[in-house]
Amino acid sequence: MVVVSSGFANSVILTDSDSRSMITSLSSSSSSSSSLTFLHCNSSSSSLAYVPSQLRIDLKPVGVRRSISDRGSARVNPRCEVASERTTDVGSPSAVKSSSLSALEALKTSAADRYSKERSSVMVIGLTFHTAPVDIREKLSIPEAQLPQAITELSALNHIEEAAVLSTCNRMEIYVVALSQHRGVKEVTEWMSKASGVPVSEISRHQFLLHNKDATKHLFEVSAGLDSLVLGEGQILSQVKHVVKVAQGVPGFDRKISGLFKHAITVGKRVRTETKISSGSVSVSSAAVELAQMKIPESSFSSVRVLVVGAGKMGKLVIKHLVAKGCTKMVVVNRTEDKVFAIHEECKNVDIIYRPFSELIASASESDVIFTCTASETPLFSKEQVKNLPLLSTQRMFIDISVPRNVESSVSDLETARVYNVDDLKEVVEANKEDRARKASEAQSIILQEVQEFESWKDSLETVPTLKKLRAYAERIRDSEFEKCMEKMGDLTKKQKGAVYGLSKGIVNKLLEGPMQHLRSNESEGRCLDEILENMHALNRIFGLETEMSILEEKIRSKMEKAKN
Repeated sequence: MVVVSSGFANSVILTDSDSRSMITSLSSSSSSSSSLTFLHCNSSSSSLAYVPSQLRIDLKPVGVRRSISDRGSARVNPRCEVASERTTDVGSPSAVKSSSLSALEALKTSAADRYSKERSSVMVIGLTFHTAPVDIREKLSIPEAQLPQAITELSALNHIEEAAVLSTCNRMEIYVVALSQHRGVKEVTEWMSKASGVPVSEISRHQFLLHNKDATKHLFEVSAGLDSLVLGEGQILSQVKHVVKVAQGVPGFDRKISGLFKHAITVGKRVRTETKISSGSVSVSSAAVELAQMKIPESSFSSVRVLVVGAGKMGKLVIKHLVAKGCTKMVVVNRTEDKVFAIHEECKNVDIIYRPFSELIASASESDVIFTCTASETPLFSKEQVKNLPLLSTQRMFIDISVPRNVESSVSDLETARVYNVDDLKEVVEANKEDRARKASEAQSIILQEVQEFESWKDSLETVPTLKKLRAYAERIRDSEFEKCMEKMGDLTKKQKGAVYGLSKGIVNKLLEGPMQHLRSNESEGRCLDEILENMHALNRIFGLETEMSILEEKIRSKMEKAKN
């Protein structure tokens, strides 16, 4: 039996009699092929012994199966064009071995080509309040202390070169430089699943994916507060800054991702300065206070007892917004008293009462509105605990702005309690749509400018190795010719040598000016990235600057070797 296979993944399987008939027919056909495929022969078949020449077969896919023999049952998918070449007997062991080795090498080369044809790309893979509910986001959230480890693990993946993680109460986003888009997405998603325990299928249902310019634009919008639950919130810019602070020096937080996040900080500052987008409600904390104010009687905090659980960054902001809304007395439960004392020093006209965590339930029993904003990974209030709290004339209100949540979701089943989490803050966001749209429109024009600037910088990195190699190549020639010239000219004064040296430098710089200019991204001259890369490859070929292996392929292979060890 003979099996004919091709790069189109089509095959022909023939019985001995049919194969002899078909091979004889193919051998007499005219030559019109340009791609070499191969014949596989099982050891029991002697069909190939009848073939006087090696066959080169070009298989072109067609949509309809058609029979090629009335005597056998063979069916053919592709159309075959055959050329006959007088070479070694195909049936000989050496020819079969040589053919197998050639096929193996062709397969390896094909796999390598798939890598080398891809360019590394910036991607963001993540989930936000737009795409996933809080119960999914809280499982995927990464504690601050684990961020460096997460970056290191992500950048160690086979097809990931650089990485950064932005994990907040409203989003879990992983930014990477991927050596292969499809493989990179698969590896990052599997990493997220392994780190969180959430199945890949569940993550895939809620995740979003953006590449290159879209990924850049997204982070700039995030940093500017345009993608926040509350437009223009300042806290997200602080969180982007914190990513840079924590990740600085961590392996994997390298040039492109580091540059992206630093540029995002610049964009966030510029948008807030030029559009005043941060006026009014600008954080989750302020939105939480506004939501409470909308729900309490007479919309006044003077008539309710307020408890704030946690005096960290979020808790401090809640307290400050409460004070701004007219709240003059509150209880703050925290693990230590020093933070509460520091806040009280800033708000001296407000009665802030400190309570330790051991008095949490007792404090809750004396409160009408409870804000929870701690980093606890386990709930602070269970359904049973809230059920046993003293009854009030109205429902006790819990506003939980923590991720993971501090209040069990089942608490909302109780008739005596109302529970709001970060997803419920959308109600506050709806309050000022018109003004938000106007400011967002102004901010978008700024972001588009900044995206173009960053993309030009990022694209220029693609040609940096060629620019350096071309400059070094020209300098070697100039230096060699300058030395030869000095030997021939004999004794020259220092001034004369300087003049000749300057002449050689000037000639080289003038000659390089054109090629260098065509390797730089310049939007005003209408050069796109594809044209610049085409110029780069042309210069590499003309001056022999190319290496045997593409940088991209080399990185992938290096990562795979490390993974094996």
